[in-house]
Amino acid sequence: MQNQFEVIGGNRLKGELIPQGAKNEALQVICCVLMTAEKVTIENIPDIRDANFLIDLLEALGVKVERKGNGVVDFQADDIDLDYLQTDDFRKRASSLRGSIMIMGPLLTRFKKAYMPKPGGDKIGARPLDTHFLGFTKLGATYSYDSNTGIYTLKADNLKGKYILLDEPSVTGTANIVMTAVMAKGKTTIYNAACEPYLQQLCGMLNSMGAKIEGLGSNLLHIEGVSELGGCKHIILPDFIEIGSFIGLAAVTQSDITIKNCRIDKLGRIPETFMRLGINVEIKGDDIRVNQSGAYEIKKLIDGTIPTIYDAPWPGFTPDLLSIILVTAIQAKGTLLVHQKMFDSRLFFVDRLKDMGAQIILCDPHRATVIGLNRERSLRGTQMSSPDIRAGVSLLIAALSAEGKSIISNIHQIDRGYQYIDTRLNAIGAQIKRL
Repeated sequence: MQNQFEVIGGNRLKGELIPQGAKNEALQVICCVLMTAEKVTIENIPDIRDANFLIDLLEALGVKVERKGNGVVDFQADDIDLDYLQTDDFRKRASSLRGSIMIMGPLLTRFKKAYMPKPGGDKIGARPLDTHFLGFTKLGATYSYDSNTGIYTLKADNLKGKYILLDEPSVTGTANIVMTAVMAKGKTTIYNAACEPYLQQLCGMLNSMGAKIEGLGSNLLHIEGVSELGGCKHIILPDFIEIGSFIGLAAVTQSDITIKNCRIDKLGRIPETFMRLGINVEIKGDDIRVNQSGAYEIKKLIDGTIPTIYDAPWPGFTPDLLSIILVTAIQAKGTLLVHQKMFDSRLFFVDRLKDMGAQIILCDPHRATVIGLNRERSLRGTQMSSPDIRAGVSLLIAALSAEGKSIISNIHQIDRGYQYIDTRLNAIGAQIKRL
């Protein structure tokens, strides 16, 4: 397996980039196809490892899959093999992909039972599943956990709607509970629900299948249970994490990049947050242009103190872009505190950036202070390894801005979330080679 990038840094990039379909939405809506026996067509599925892995898992479970090209896939879950859930092959596949946790809700609501090994995914800190099981049990399910096999077993003969106050606005937890509730008897109210655009998309897809969900875009959802769902067609949004990554890339490499078809109305605080770093983010219709040939200065607070950028549930700033913010601040003028509240292992990759010459103080597992270099010197190329998807792309951005050659290993982490990233960036002037 090709698992390294060789990156020659120092090139200014110029051209257009079209963001891929959203990874986080894709994993939700692909799981949703299990909720009906009718055909479901999903468009704009990104060609990335995580999405392809999940589709293969559903195919092994008995879902008929027809790949039509250009991100369009037909699914039909009319002959599901529930016995497959008891096999070692299922355990191996499902445990390696955290997104597989979202098949539990659809299986539970349609087939009254579900099995799931403890899921994998990025090693970015504690990611408990309590929110998922809080919702399942409130709706009438029972569960058990076998510590020897690592398997969760869920059963629900009679799901009933309930008022549910979530302990945290977990995106995957909300998705799972919503998919469980849409065919539960009676009315379900979910408060403190996640309200990310991708969760809105899932709810919109379910409504087009015949569900009755109200409150889309808010943290208070009302769901009236229905007896069955039908087929539908669904188009996935552009990936706003990739859009933010491209904004940071343009700034750090002093490039002129236009990002096309961004769905500006769904980006929330993302453009504004990059503007706080002094970056020239120009919005033209539904496109974003960053032409950052010169320096950019981090904007201080009104009283002149050092600003903090931190993550928060939507519509706050997404935690998936804090790694990009951090690497973007390296060449800025000024100082920035990055506060990663939600995960306790996501900032450890800064040691690689310090090896390249960045001025970063890791205060604790959740906070890092970046003292901008103001382009007084460049980062230097080095060898490094990608610990997770977002840190991997941050290291790639740093390597593209550095002098000399960098080798990034473990790039399957990057391929999990970014399709053809080397090919697409090379087309606008980057020098990235798969070894």
